Amino acid sequence: MKALRFERDPIRFGAARVASGLRPGSGARYGPLELVDDDPPELPGPDWVRIRTRLSGICGSDLATVDGRSSRWFEPIVSFPFVPGHEVVADLPAADPVAADPVAAEPASSEPRSQRVVLEPVLGCVARGVAEPCSACAAGHLGGCELLAHGRLDAGLQTGFCCDTGGGWSTELVAHPSQLHPVPTGMADEAAVLVEPTACAVHGALRARVRPGDTVALIGAGTLGLLTLAALRRFAPEATVIIGAKHPHQRDLARELGAQVVVEADELARAVRRRTGTQVLGSHATRRLTGGAEVTIDCVGSADSLATALAVTRPTGRVVMVGMPGVLRADLTPLWQREIELVGAYAYGTEALPGPDGAPSGETARTFDLAFDLVDSAGLGRLLSATYPLERATDAIAHAAEAGRRGAVKIAFDPRT
Repeated sequence: MKALRFERDPIRFGAARVASGLRPGSGARYGPLELVDDDPPELPGPDWVRIRTRLSGICGSDLATVDGRSSRWFEPIVSFPFVPGHEVVADLPAADPVAADPVAAEPASSEPRSQRVVLEPVLGCVARGVAEPCSACAAGHLGGCELLAHGRLDAGLQTGFCCDTGGGWSTELVAHPSQLHPVPTGMADEAAVLVEPTACAVHGALRARVRPGDTVALIGAGTLGLLTLAALRRFAPEATVIIGAKHPHQRDLARELGAQVVVEADELARAVRRRTGTQVLGSHATRRLTGGAEVTIDCVGSADSLATALAVTRPTGRVVMVGMPGVLRADLTPLWQREIELVGAYAYGTEALPGPDGAPSGETARTFDLAFDLVDSAGLGRLLSATYPLERATDAIAHAAEAGRRGAVKIAFDPRT
């Protein structure tokens, strides 16, 4: 099989970090990522299946890894060499004797059942074959799995970061049936590849616990920011969403997806001030609002975005970090002095759905089911801007790293080309 493989090579990892400091995405050229022709991964167990990649997205965590900027926090829960790629739509070969297992729990239908599947990449207790699931997996929150280096698999928080599973940046990988979701017959691959990042956005929007009438400040209008906006409009329709977007095409898409207030990125604080009727304190270097948004969602994960989030959130408000941060240098004084709640939002599982007043309704749903519906109803497949063959990995990653500047949103690999 063809695959883009990431090796444990500290020297090339360092070279990637240096190169990416000059131009984002340059790590693909100088780092430890290379195209190989290798044997497919072995099946970790008799219930596992092989899937063949149709499309696999390039996300922010992938870019951080390739550019040598991922946090060392991940070292104990990643195993080398691994094939990146966790946003995957794939074919489940009909000849596979267990091909029906992943969809066995789905409602019966008279329509022909598609063999296309979307991967839910988190390698939780069920996929690992752990006899007694951890408390997080038992509660349906796969992202909080406590046993990411246990069971029948080597360490790996997700497919795409585990040497035993392979990843989507290849022609073939392996998956546990519990990870696979059938793609509806009428859904295009270009939409299906957005389901996994949409699930992350849905989880983040629900973690925000937005109530009717709240003002929500949304930082970042790349893929994750726009998907989170779509999720907010679905699950918090009576809130006012103010989004700061750096590029013109991002602002156009934000309006299409339902943001009530769309401004340039550096105008976000002013827009929040106008909406909430708050005042400004301090000079340029220390400027902040006396009040602010009830909820701020950071879809960037940088030191600057976190500082902005803390500056535009009212006392006792909530900041939700959906974008993956790295090692940040941040002044947390406002977090303390204003008693702001800082919340992380990683992955997905089972969601507690809000009622009309924003409080938990008592109903639950799988995040991926909500994501499939949102991708379809909001037409989120339009966010896929370009696909590349594996042989053009350098071009693909450069495009993804500079997507906003180049008028794009989501970039993906198509290993079939």
